[in-house]
Amino acid sequence: MNSMLLGRIAGLIVFSFIGARLGASVAHLTEFSADEVSLIFFGLGALVGLIATPWITVLPLRAWRRAANEMTVPRLILAIFGGLLGLTVALMLAFPLSLLGDPVGRVLPAIVSLVCGYLGMHLFNIRSSEIVDWVSEKILGRQRRFQPFTTRQLLLDTSVLIDGRVVEIAETGFIGGTLVIPRFVLSELHRVADSSDPLRRNRGRRGLAKLNELQRNNDLPVKIVDDDPEDFGEVDAKLVALSIQLNASLVTNDFNLNQVADAQGVDVLNINALANAVRSVYIPGETFDIRIIQEGRDPNQGVGYLDDGTMVVVESGQRYMNRTVGVEVTKLINRPTGRMIFAVPQARSGR
Repeated sequence: MNSMLLGRIAGLIVFSFIGARLGASVAHLTEFSADEVSLIFFGLGALVGLIATPWITVLPLRAWRRAANEMTVPRLILAIFGGLLGLTVALMLAFPLSLLGDPVGRVLPAIVSLVCGYLGMHLFNIRSSEIVDWVSEKILGRQRRFQPFTTRQLLLDTSVLIDGRVVEIAETGFIGGTLVIPRFVLSELHRVADSSDPLRRNRGRRGLAKLNELQRNNDLPVKIVDDDPEDFGEVDAKLVALSIQLNASLVTNDFNLNQVADAQGVDVLNINALANAVRSVYIPGETFDIRIIQEGRDPNQGVGYLDDGTMVVVESGQRYMNRTVGVEVTKLINRPTGRMIFAVPQARSGR
């Protein structure tokens, strides 16, 4: 039994009794008996509880839990501090407001407290990165790295978070700037994590875990933005539009999104292209050792892999199955999807 159904059942019971009590209290205003009015209000309360309870209990709690999971510890502490600061301001305003007389003087201080507390939490939350930077530089005397890239923004899509390699790249120090994650990307990531398909669910949870790792990187600011281009329905179209709006570079693993964004003049950083660029480079005539682990697509071919994942197709290499053999490179093919090396055994090349 899931939380939505439990919430509906609990709301049906609670609102039914509230409706019955309310009906009994207003029965004298009608021409019906107290029992009849209580029964009518009992049914109305049950209907309201059945429909409205998830919207005032379960769904807000889920939204709060997701927001809490997305926040790093420094952001959470700053948000709490901002809320306390807002309540302090409201406390100083409470006495002057209470002198306005009833009913304004009785209601307005409570409303001001809620508004000031919310504004304090929201303001310190959205500006947490700048506040941490200021505290680090002015008070603690620390300087962030990547100063030349402080104005650069890198917009991450869902595929990059699920892939996770951006975390390792960030830790090496090759990324400079601010990582920007739109709220609609997080929503898509949560939908994947809540999927009924185990594979999709694991991929979504991996993406959320990688996001938390990025947020814990003190040398690379990460911010979540609420900008959502509503005129574009698809997530990919929103990413391209937001990249243009923010003048940000788009970081992706999606080849099709890469092509669409590039056609519209958006600067694209493709993790797969980076991985291909740092693979081992061999030119025809060079030799190295490779372990043949499987048969190739053509007859007598053997296939092995370098440490960086590059596929090596060895002609007449099937006879060396599950053995390490010296090979000589004959051809190198570079494609957007990866790099492939063709080679022959050194015994066959005459060396």
